[in-house]
Amino acid sequence: MHLVDYKTYNANNQASAAPGTRLWNSPSPLQLELQNVKLPFQLAYQTWGRLNAAGDNAILVIHALSGSANIEAWWPELLGERKPLDPEHDFVICINLLGSCYGSSGPESRNPQTGELWKIDFPAISVRDQVRAQVALIRHLGITRLRALIGPSLGGMIALEWALLEPDLVESLVLIATTAQHSAQAIANSSCQRAAIRLDPNYRNGFYPTGRQPAHGLALARQMAFITYRSEREFSERFSREPGSGQPFAIQDYLQHQGRKFTARFDANSYIRLSECMNSHDLGRGRGGLVPALQSIPQATLVISLEHDQLYTYAEQALLAKHIPNAAHELISTRYGHDGFLIETDAMADLLNGFLKPRRREPHENNHP
Repeated sequence: MHLVDYKTYNANNQASAAPGTRLWNSPSPLQLELQNVKLPFQLAYQTWGRLNAAGDNAILVIHALSGSANIEAWWPELLGERKPLDPEHDFVICINLLGSCYGSSGPESRNPQTGELWKIDFPAISVRDQVRAQVALIRHLGITRLRALIGPSLGGMIALEWALLEPDLVESLVLIATTAQHSAQAIANSSCQRAAIRLDPNYRNGFYPTGRQPAHGLALARQMAFITYRSEREFSERFSREPGSGQPFAIQDYLQHQGRKFTARFDANSYIRLSECMNSHDLGRGRGGLVPALQSIPQATLVISLEHDQLYTYAEQALLAKHIPNAAHELISTRYGHDGFLIETDAMADLLNGFLKPRRREPHENNHP
């Protein structure tokens, strides 16, 4: 293992893994679920704190679609001394997802067989593939038990699969603004977003030059997604029908701003592969249906909903809490909808502290990173 500042994507502003990110090359390829492919892979990850001698004080945080392994960049209010993720007590780890553009194997990494960038030839990855890749790294690090898995959105989907694929490794779950099965509505939304990317002339069937990606299509995809990440209440209160500076309405200016920000930090092919990964999510597939699958989850579970979430509704989290045997369900009041997990950090901290602290283990001296 070694520290890297691992640059995988060059847009107008380069996206890269943060300093301190570690890069792990798996000694064994990953047999993918959706294609008959064995994928050589690497994972970028970050850790905070120390693993205890028993290897059981670890917390795995699984990021959402466009996140990275750097929790300090997207959840800084929850990581640190006397915070829910406390490196004085916990060995906190976050792993960049396969298919992303922040250090793990993805479209902007090289195919080891050809030496060329994968681009859109990077194979389709399922949620279960994400788990199996992460399991390999977790075992490599000497972790014997994850005292908690915390996952918002796509991260929650992966956490659910973790609970069933590796029950002996997982002690408890925190499932935030997520679902047991990607709905027809969510599939429809993401299908339109991918179509916007592919219709951009600069997409070039997925083989655009690095640094010259289909920015207009990706920006439009992000704008469409952003409408589902926030709520009608927030838009009405913040923007109403106020005029914009560059567009007729202020909300249009705001959406364009969000699109520009996103294209400066994320890769279009990664967006396609990760949104397709979300479509693969169906906890009941091959397990007799959703309800039997949920009823077989043994871990203590905290389910958190965000008021006005248009992407993964309260009803979807209520289904989780109803059928997971040892689950509690909490609702955070917010005008921000799905993105509330990033914004309502005080409320999030209160819930996480209440769930995690009683289960905390004290660290012991060890040589683990």
